[in-house]
Amino acid sequence: MPSAAPTSTSLRWAAEHAAELGVDPGRLAIMGDSAGGGMAAAVALMARDRGGPALASQILVFPMLEDPTTTPGPEIAPVAMWTTDDNITGWGCVLGPAAGGPDVPSYAAPSRSTDLSGLPPAFIDVGQLALFRDEDLDYAARLQRVELQLYPGIPRAFEVFAPDAVVSGRAVAARRRALRPTYRSGVSTPRARTRTSVPAGDSESNSP
Repeated sequence: MPSAAPTSTSLRWAAEHAAELGVDPGRLAIMGDSAGGGMAAAVALMARDRGGPALASQILVFPMLEDPTTTPGPEIAPVAMWTTDDNITGWGCVLGPAAGGPDVPSYAAPSRSTDLSGLPPAFIDVGQLALFRDEDLDYAARLQRVELQLYPGIPRAFEVFAPDAVVSGRAVAARRRALRPTYRSGVSTPRARTRTSVPAGDSESNSP
């Protein structure tokens, strides 16, 4: 995961040049997947802490948020598209010997943040068989405004390897919806919203 600072700078530039770019500065969003999802979460933290630019939403697709790598459950290891060894290598490339230690900043590993208040509404999706599942669920639980899509029985990057699967279509459609201006209708909603999508069949459950 590269530093989030250049992305934060790019976001500020886009906000400052919104008029010439023909975009609405009130509808800026940040989106990323995997390491990019972690970077997007970090940029949202930076924007909050540094007084802007204001974000309408953050869309985090199976985000990589936590540097202390845990051992996955036995149901994940056989189908992991990103393994524990990969995760250790990835965080080591970014943080060096500091990875997993007490001094890692939240802008590098957003799950380290102890204060997730004041952040824009979030959309998070992750497969039940993804290595990042538990850290993503924990992060979602600590956010004030979030829609969580947890896909049962699905590994990481499922939509890449099986783009024609029903669940892949649902996931991509949900991400597109999160990017639409109508997603802003949930900005004032103070409670978390959790939706679990079931790959086989049409049932879907919602909890407040």
